[in-house]
Amino acid sequence: MNEKQKAQIIIKNLNKIYPKTPIPLKSKNIFTLLVSVLLSAQCTDLNVNNVTKNIYPKYFKPEHFVKLGRKKIEKLIKKIGIYRVKAKSIYLMSKQILEKHKGKIPKTFEELERLPGVGHKTASVVMSQGFGYPAFAVDTHIHRLAQRWGLTNGKNVVQTEKDLKRIFPKKYWSKLHLQIIFYGREYCKARDCHGLDCIICRACYPNRKKPVITKKA
Repeated sequence: MNEKQKAQIIIKNLNKIYPKTPIPLKSKNIFTLLVSVLLSAQCTDLNVNNVTKNIYPKYFKPEHFVKLGRKKIEKLIKKIGIYRVKAKSIYLMSKQILEKHKGKIPKTFEELERLPGVGHKTASVVMSQGFGYPAFAVDTHIHRLAQRWGLTNGKNVVQTEKDLKRIFPKKYWSKLHLQIIFYGREYCKARDCHGLDCIICRACYPNRKKPVITKKA
């Protein structure tokens, strides 16, 4: 079975299971989406939403967070992992948005990735979910499943992103990003499927007998 045949199987199954893909991180505007994605590193979406539901009604602009300052931001996000590092990033990012972008969120990958604390994955999510630009943000779920499905060699997330963009048509990228994450959490779990049990793994590799050892992102 070649890559294109696998892609068709994957799209068909994911569209059947997840016809709609609601954005899991709650936000009030594109700035708060950016903040939430930054907060979600090494943290669950649920935890981020539980914390930000008490923040965004009052603080939802870069100037709000600059005025708060790092220490007060730390107190607001204390229940989130590595909160001191994230508080510093949010403060410096907000300051840079005000000083260099007149309070507007930049609309290019290059400018977003120059913001403190914003890497390529965060920029991809904001470009896709905030601005509607086709992007394929690769997280640990996507990186793992792409290896199990034989779509990448798993060297790193950069290579995985390139491979997925080559295999899947651009019009599917943004939806697939969420579908694969949902599927990885629900069906093709790290400690359960091992490339042997879920519908997609069985369809792509019906004769596979040994568990797939995946390389970490």
